[in-house]
Amino acid sequence: MSCDQTESLLKKIIRKIGQECDAQGQTLSETLVAFMVKAVVLDPRNYFNVDRILTKKDVQNLIQLCVTRLLDTTNPSLSTIKMQVFFDMNYASRAELLSEQHRVLEGKLAPVVRDITDSHPRVQAEMESVYRKIVTYVLLSSGLGSPTDIEVVREVTAALQSVFPRTEMITFISLSKKNKEQQLKNLAMLVTGIRLYNKECGKGGSSIDDLPAILNEAIPSATQTVDEGLNTCHRLAHQYTALLESMQEDQHRYTQLSSFKLNEALFNVRQYEAFLYILLSDAITSAQEVEKMNVQFAATMERLKNTVQNKVSIDTKEVFPLFVVLSNLWSSFQDEILLLSFLTNMTNNLQQFSEIQSQLFPEEVLTSLLEGVTVKSDEERIRETMGTRVNVSDFKNQEWLFPETTDNFDQLLIQYHGFCAHAIGVKGLTLPGNPAIGILKHKERCYVFSSKEAAYIFAQDPDKFIQLNVEKAREHAELIQLLELCHQFEYLAPNAQARNADKCLMKPTPKRDSSTQTDTHILPPTIVTSYEWNEWELRRKAIKLANLRRKLTHAMQTDLSHMRRENSTQVYLPKDVGTQTKRDNSSDVPRPQVFLGGLRGGSSPTTHMVKVDLTRAVDET
Repeated sequence: MSCDQTESLLKKIIRKIGQECDAQGQTLSETLVAFMVKAVVLDPRNYFNVDRILTKKDVQNLIQLCVTRLLDTTNPSLSTIKMQVFFDMNYASRAELLSEQHRVLEGKLAPVVRDITDSHPRVQAEMESVYRKIVTYVLLSSGLGSPTDIEVVREVTAALQSVFPRTEMITFISLSKKNKEQQLKNLAMLVTGIRLYNKECGKGGSSIDDLPAILNEAIPSATQTVDEGLNTCHRLAHQYTALLESMQEDQHRYTQLSSFKLNEALFNVRQYEAFLYILLSDAITSAQEVEKMNVQFAATMERLKNTVQNKVSIDTKEVFPLFVVLSNLWSSFQDEILLLSFLTNMTNNLQQFSEIQSQLFPEEVLTSLLEGVTVKSDEERIRETMGTRVNVSDFKNQEWLFPETTDNFDQLLIQYHGFCAHAIGVKGLTLPGNPAIGILKHKERCYVFSSKEAAYIFAQDPDKFIQLNVEKAREHAELIQLLELCHQFEYLAPNAQARNADKCLMKPTPKRDSSTQTDTHILPPTIVTSYEWNEWELRRKAIKLANLRRKLTHAMQTDLSHMRRENSTQVYLPKDVGTQTKRDNSSDVPRPQVFLGGLRGGSSPTTHMVKVDLTRAVDET
């Protein structure tokens, strides 16, 4: 089956699954359905052979399996996959989010900028109309107030007139389009800085919110919400891990707990924990940026006050740069407000995917299951193994890394999201790895372990256990993103991991050769026949033009230079001269004519030859 036919069949399957789920009251995105289709095909328990063409029966079976899994709302695995798809489709880094926000803002301001730069007013009324549009642009660009608030418009107009009076409109109109756009941006920053200074001095700015105070209050609140979610994740992860370990140690416990889907619940909690750590890291970065900007804003404002000090006239070269700095800092405050709002929404939306935990394991049920079970936290497990370390001499062909022998040890890229490489495939557990035991470097990838024993077992045959982990991910598709196995399953890797080249070792992007052609000479050629590029040719013409006809060239030779070198001179003659000293003449000598007769013989036996000379005499010619 060709690639196009396979893609067409896949789209039909996805559409069919979406329709059946929609009929059951579950509206799902195509991205989620497509991921589920590939996950079901990948699961070895479903016996799909990806190397052969799917029959009609296979397609029906695939659709039925996908619909069953997508409608099973009691399965933590489905919640985990939904969480991963949601995060992948909605999360953006700081740089990406701010870039998109600035692009959207520029798109909204583009019509106003176009009206201003393309206008060519000639009368006073048209000049006033353009000036009002500039006021609107400045107000919208700064985001400080509403254009429908008359008081705000008056305040912006007054600030604009102080740096850009109406008398300068003629100069503004004469500028090019690019220079007009640049001046509009400069005016917007200057007016924003002036309004912020006036607000600080109590002379206006009533519509301007105190963004630093809002951020100082909102960031701790957002961080606290994420911390509470992380504490819940830690508690549940530790309890689920303890229950799973007890199942492997006691057959009776295994029979009692095998129906609770503890593995899926553990993977759900670990994934939720990983996403919350990403959001917490962004919140901490925002807090650090806001702290630095608060210091810079206060210092710039104080410097501006000291520069002004109730002066009647001030040099613009002193205050204008300070106004621009204030404007840029305030724009950064606005960006942080946007980022904080985004992080808060992401945190709130992620909570819905962890609600299944309380449904499957109510507090009283979980408490009863944990009776007699010792629950260890990740920190306690790491502390228990801090005194143990791999003996390098026990391994001849393995490379082990330790903090004292490896540069940038803390920045090494650990496989499986830092979980024990042995426990995942063998026990189905996500135990935290302890780098102090030793990091195994195998085929340019680094692995950590939860105990020295696990490290020794894994190091005996790393490829075997790596394959076990891959098989575990085939059975539980949510592990592909949780364990960052994008290099093993490129076709199931989420967009966020595919974009992160530092985190995943992806295959190189396919490339193709491309070429374009343009005309060599777009304009008709203009050839100057008298043009010369050769310097020596120009010199030759210069000598030729010089009047050398009356010049003489002298040469001499001394006794010292005689027979030692060759001297030559040349005189440029004005014209060629020819002389005739003799007359050409010619003479003709008679041509000899001698004939021989009797050579053919005759009647007599003896041959008689006769020689006849008929050559004329010289004087007869």
